[in-house]
Amino acid sequence: MNDIRQRLKQIVDHHAPAAEELLAAKDVNGDHHLNGTPPDSARLRLAAVLLPIIARPAGPTVLLTVRASHLPKHAGQIAFPGGKVEAHDASPFAAALRETREEVGIAEHYVDILGSIDVYQTVTDFRVLPVVGWLDDAVTMCADDNEVAEMFEVPLAYVLDRENHRVEHAQYKGQTRRYYVIEYEGRAIWGATAGMIRNLTDRLGGDVLGATPHSDGRGELASHKNIASPMRAKGERR
Repeated sequence: MNDIRQRLKQIVDHHAPAAEELLAAKDVNGDHHLNGTPPDSARLRLAAVLLPIIARPAGPTVLLTVRASHLPKHAGQIAFPGGKVEAHDASPFAAALRETREEVGIAEHYVDILGSIDVYQTVTDFRVLPVVGWLDDAVTMCADDNEVAEMFEVPLAYVLDRENHRVEHAQYKGQTRRYYVIEYEGRAIWGATAGMIRNLTDRLGGDVLGATPHSDGRGELASHKNIASPMRAKGERR
């Protein structure tokens, strides 16, 4: 397990960027990498999420949330814990930790921040910094049901396996948009969340970190090939 943690630490960025640096960056990851339309916005907003990797005895997992159904934006979608970087946050890293504590009850002292991966720009003009955190198996959590309908974990090796990534497309504001989908046990991880996972996968060069990449979820994946497009089903994406 320590080897996996060290490997992750090798491929993330250790510099903790300031909000101004992220907003001014010219070369960013994002939806445009699949769609050929470069980001161009004068009203960028900054957010940060925690990509929480939990050191479970059977192998590391990634913690994800299902957003509450009553939320005004992205209701019911699968996401990492996180949200907007506020003026009172000391840094985007601090914002990711604060939002994680507020949404899923994980205290900051449980999170060993390994670094970050590429900032991700969405079609809704957010720049999202994904912060990679390593959590011990003893971590405790409790979801805030005002924001989170459900929490679940997916084997890290499963989401890092490119065989489990596919590209779908749908109409968005009159244009055909392409986006990544990672399906696990009937759940569709898609849009920005899947795009960030893909970035981590690419940084690792396809290395699935020695765990079993094809868990039981792979069978579920095959049986749900014909589900509706997540973008069509959920409307506006992240």
